[in-house]
Amino acid sequence: MRKFFTLLMREVRSYFYSPIAYVVMIFFLIISGIDFYFQVSFMNQRQVQYTIQEAFFNSVFFWFAFVLIFPLITMRLFAEEFKLGTIEPLTTAPVRDWQVVLSKFFGSVVFYVILWIPTVVYFWIFARIANQPAAHSSGAYFGSYLMLLLLGMFYLSIGCLTSVLTRNQIIAAIISFCAITLLFFLGLVQFILLDVSSTTRDLLGYFSAIEHMGTFSRGIIDTRPIVLYVSMTIVVLMLTYQAFQSRKWRL
Repeated sequence: MRKFFTLLMREVRSYFYSPIAYVVMIFFLIISGIDFYFQVSFMNQRQVQYTIQEAFFNSVFFWFAFVLIFPLITMRLFAEEFKLGTIEPLTTAPVRDWQVVLSKFFGSVVFYVILWIPTVVYFWIFARIANQPAAHSSGAYFGSYLMLLLLGMFYLSIGCLTSVLTRNQIIAAIISFCAITLLFFLGLVQFILLDVSSTTRDLLGYFSAIEHMGTFSRGIIDTRPIVLYVSMTIVVLMLTYQAFQSRKWRL
């Protein structure tokens, strides 16, 4: 495990050595800050039936920034290593392939979690100024951030897979963006196609990130999305491992 943690720290540090990390952080903070400001302003003007916390995690601004950050976080993971040739010393080092894959994946997860830490401050500031909580219960906070983590791990695993398939970061970003966007809009089909059967609607709803976030942000923890995203993350990481081994032997 010591080798794995050494690789993990290498990946985390590499994010902060790259300017793209600070671009992503600034972009995300601006979008999330604008989102929070508009939600508070909107709720000050009229009576609503939901909390600021629910509004924040279910807005257009939120989903726009959410879908866009994953290609930016993951596009360099493997593609840059293959392009610069630094993957060769890594593959000849006394480390296992699964350690390399998992270190890159969890390194991206650590950076992803760091991105969301400032949003906790938003709710704290709101509660102090408004003298009321931003959510109905602590379970709503827990559910929202749990779904963020589950969705993030799944989408980051997709980014890892696309990055290992090419040595061009832009191509990796485009492929992962298209794949993540397709999966995201798959859950919206149930709201667009009104003539589908109830069974099909329920099936599509099972893959709806918006519906899952709406449920978890109300503090309702459903185990089905947890099983879905954890399972799919494991499957995609296994595919990433196989793709990495295949490319390594072709070096």
